[in-house]
Amino acid sequence: MAIGKRQWTRTHMCGALRAQHADADVVLFGWVARRRDLGQIIFVDLRDREGIVQVVIDPASVGDELMEQAKTLRGEFVVSIRGRVRTRPEGTRNDGIETGDVEVSATDFEILNEAAVPPFVIVDDVDASEDLRLRYRYLDLRRTRLQRMLMLRHQVARLARNHLSDAGFLEIETPVLTKSTPEGARDYLVPSRVSPGSFYALPQSPQLFKQLLMVAGYDRYFQIVKCFRDEDLRADRQPEFTQIDIETSFLSRDDLFVHIEGMMAAIFREVKGVELPLPFERMSYREAMDRFGSDKPDRRFGLELRDLTADFANSEFRVFRGVLDAGGTIRGICAPVGSYSRKQMDDLAAHVQVFGAQGLFWGKLDGGAWTGGSSKFLSEAEGRAMIETLGAKDGDAFLIVAGKPKVAFDALGALRLKLGRDLNLIDDAKNDLFWVVDFPLLEWSEEDGRFYAMHHPFTSPRDEDIALMETDPGKVLANAYDLVWNGCELGGGSIRIHRRDVQALMFKTLGIGEEEAREKFGFLLDALAFGTPPHGGLAFGFDRLIMLLAGTTNIRDVIAFPKTARASCLMTASPSVVPNSALEDLGIRVLRTT
Repeated sequence: MAIGKRQWTRTHMCGALRAQHADADVVLFGWVARRRDLGQIIFVDLRDREGIVQVVIDPASVGDELMEQAKTLRGEFVVSIRGRVRTRPEGTRNDGIETGDVEVSATDFEILNEAAVPPFVIVDDVDASEDLRLRYRYLDLRRTRLQRMLMLRHQVARLARNHLSDAGFLEIETPVLTKSTPEGARDYLVPSRVSPGSFYALPQSPQLFKQLLMVAGYDRYFQIVKCFRDEDLRADRQPEFTQIDIETSFLSRDDLFVHIEGMMAAIFREVKGVELPLPFERMSYREAMDRFGSDKPDRRFGLELRDLTADFANSEFRVFRGVLDAGGTIRGICAPVGSYSRKQMDDLAAHVQVFGAQGLFWGKLDGGAWTGGSSKFLSEAEGRAMIETLGAKDGDAFLIVAGKPKVAFDALGALRLKLGRDLNLIDDAKNDLFWVVDFPLLEWSEEDGRFYAMHHPFTSPRDEDIALMETDPGKVLANAYDLVWNGCELGGGSIRIHRRDVQALMFKTLGIGEEEAREKFGFLLDALAFGTPPHGGLAFGFDRLIMLLAGTTNIRDVIAFPKTARASCLMTASPSVVPNSALEDLGIRVLRTT
């Protein structure tokens, strides 16, 4: 379509021009990123989503009338420019932009729209608060850095779609208004006007629907889908987020892994220029916790955990003795922090206390003997045993946490990551992708005195463990798996329960009675009676994947219109109060506003 009074049609994107375009006549559209008036000549940096190119406006080419108009140009004016591409004069090349070899000599231009002075300068190293930038997100999105991230998002979505489609997967949409079911976080609820007192829920995931698609015979499904969870937010979480959701029938876990690994390999090949070694390594949940204190371990550096429980089995140290008598564990790591001051060691102790540890027991190896800190509580035999278990050498320090297994793992796993960063041990150039498998099916809650599903109540136990469901459910392992990249969980899933008797056994173990199960999951239970195939799948956190590929630590950078940490949109001022008439139509009365 021809644009403006001059009825021009764009020939090139600003950021696409290179030396091979020299002497070409072009028409460009974009925003004025910068204007430099040198009196007789005006330089304009013209920006579009592909980048910036320098435009030269001089009276010899455009005439005096247009030259006067050029003096009125300001930042963010929208203009069209006709001109000729030329190689920049010797010594004037700009290595800071991809179009730095060339410039456009304007022969004509048109101001398509003027712009108010923006509330912040639109540059990548912007000096403005995030709240202000989110308030004017449509301006913030003009920054090259964010444009590149959203283009990366499109690129990865395309690669995923192409790979899965070529493998015979069908993209099928599932409902956004659905039934509220317990999935681990609070639902966002939507009142129904036509059914007063009843509510839809926005889906936390398409879990039940994708399983029903398997029952319906659509044996390879995927969807890039919006999901919603009303939960506390962090830098890598949003109340509405996107998943690459996948489900298959008649494929084993290993068969499914082949498809996922191929998709990830294609993404890394095109986006990062990296060939991933296939197949990905697999690590059991138990090994991951024992060695790294985490079910999504960062394996790019050492400082692995060691089990010191046996070394202190006969300890007379009161704290250790109490932990062991209560069935707890003693774990430790050895780190090259023997030169740390007492204050630095106290800071490490404060770090583990955040995760529930009573304290950090530490000492330093000097001349073959442990000194300082908690070393005075060790017998000579315990010290020798610990040196051997930790593989310690002079200059190292031992860092020990004693307590319940979860506390010890959480505390030392977090301490290990802190030390890895503080000591610059992490190889940022490495891409370590691997599967964590064989998770526990259930978690025991001391507070509630009952089991909970570690993933969700439709996760299948391993076939060989089904007999343990009634006799020793805490030992049952799930046919579940997570994909981890450099210490971050990219996605997770499981083989699902497809037999009614096993699903009923799962509900019984979770303390969900027949009436409650019927009320919450009746439609799924009914479906299981009609020839449900063996099936399973997984979901990727799409936003998190893009965040990691883009090399940013803030998930809001890779979402076009994100929410704040308080789940609000500063640009649209939502959530917002609605008129009482709208609430009356829904039969709703607001009881509190804070």
